[in-house]
Amino acid sequence: MNENIFRISAAVILLSAITISVYFRRKANKETGGAVSMKDEGKPIFLALRLGGLMLWFSPLVYAIVPAWLAWSKMGLPDWVRWIGVGVGFASLGLIYWMFKSIGNGITPTVATRKEHKLSTSGPYRWIRHPLYTFGTLAFLSLGLIADSWFIVLLSILAFALLSLRTPNEEAHLIEKFGDEYREYMNRTGRYLPRLKF
Repeated sequence: MNENIFRISAAVILLSAITISVYFRRKANKETGGAVSMKDEGKPIFLALRLGGLMLWFSPLVYAIVPAWLAWSKMGLPDWVRWIGVGVGFASLGLIYWMFKSIGNGITPTVATRKEHKLSTSGPYRWIRHPLYTFGTLAFLSLGLIADSWFIVLLSILAFALLSLRTPNEEAHLIEKFGDEYREYMNRTGRYLPRLKF
């Protein structure tokens, strides 16, 4: 019985995250005249993120539909840990929506910025420069716990590592666009977590 609830929860969290992302990304493209160039990404990072991303998105879906296909990656987690995954997963949906709502039309799938891009400093951007990476990783780690799959957890960690490799390039583009305003913003915010002040 619990396994079916875990599968349904994983499907709802994954499909809700996809829906939120697709809605805001399409809205941004429509309202700003189209998608941004992918050429600044760099081929190795671009390919690794796209291929790894596909595996990461499909793995929880495979678990939800045919869990036996991921049985080889079971960790043997107790149900209470998996329930924590459910709670964190649903909470991460609220965080992801908050992030997309805060950045608005500035969202892009690459390191490039839109011509009309305005620096986002409200919502989670008040404390964190890259909340999508933080909240997205949190969502996928929760799906790994729900599915009891070290493979999904590992893919989540690898995806975050790849995003971390491209972050300096992304921030260089933002400095190029916003100059000292972005440098000052960097000084008062954390990259992935709020900056601790003592």
